[in-house]
Amino acid sequence: MKLVELAAAGNEASDLLRVADGALLRELGARRAYWTVLDEGPVERCLALIIERADGSWHAEHVAAEAGVHAGRTEDAEALAHHDGWVYVLGSHFGSKAGPLRPKRAFVARFRESARPELEIVRHRFALHRVVNDALAELVTTGHPVAPGPVDPAVHDGFIEQTLRRGTAKGKAWVAQLAPGDHPVNIEGAAFTGRGTLLVGLRWPVTAAGEPVLVELAGVPELFTGGAVRVAGVYALTGTGSGPLGIRALAARPDGGYDAVIGSIDALDKGSVLLERHPHARHATCRHVRFELPGRPGPALLKAEPVADLAPLHHVEGVSERDGRPIYVTDEDHRIGLWL
Repeated sequence: MKLVELAAAGNEASDLLRVADGALLRELGARRAYWTVLDEGPVERCLALIIERADGSWHAEHVAAEAGVHAGRTEDAEALAHHDGWVYVLGSHFGSKAGPLRPKRAFVARFRESARPELEIVRHRFALHRVVNDALAELVTTGHPVAPGPVDPAVHDGFIEQTLRRGTAKGKAWVAQLAPGDHPVNIEGAAFTGRGTLLVGLRWPVTAAGEPVLVELAGVPELFTGGAVRVAGVYALTGTGSGPLGIRALAARPDGGYDAVIGSIDALDKGSVLLERHPHARHATCRHVRFELPGRPGPALLKAEPVADLAPLHHVEGVSERDGRPIYVTDEDHRIGLWL
């Protein structure tokens, strides 16, 4: 592969979503372009475009957006997805590498494609965390192979108990959405399905066998009109090799299938409690796989078909297509790595 190094606001990139709006491409003078999100800061300061000009050269543009009353109240945007003329942005819903969870990361935003987007933002105070954990707990009860393993005490203390203690001390209402026995949820990828649900890829938790987990959510667009989100299905990718492995990126394909990048459960050399508890996961490199959803939502094991072994890369954050071939973005310090 060929590496193109780019810069946008001195920050690294997550996810890669192709621009669908022709008017925006013409305004940019672009042959094609991709949305990405930058890791640090509120979502309105973390949108960027990766643009291929007519002459084949590439550059990145930081995109300033408006967030209204929610300005400065979000962080850690991780995943992008198209639906019904909107681009949706999801926060990680996670926390720092040793915890606690951070409420600013529990958000869903959306915008119409534009060089000057106006964001709609729902800060749902861990409602998604709650419905995902309830669905996982039910799978544990029934013994389904998609279910996660037991919650590690150190992980639970850092992410759940610390969050409960801090939220209770500050009188936060969102503590009602957290419960003993919960897993921290780390969203790294998203793609809407043909049935209008949102498929989210989890970097954590994984199944008891260490396989990557995907959760199908219904009601995400309705969040913006006061509705509630619910879990329609939970899936695990099988045939991925020795785990634990998490989802690093997710994209819908024109043929109705999905591309996913699987790899490490957390970042290296940043004090991750997950890697302390699973030290062999430090050596995981990324792989590109494809899969299809069943006709009806529900818990199921999905066969992951290999596309590319991306070793030695361990920090791939986005996948899309260019002229029918895969294109990837990697999380680089203070820059964007685009792999063609």
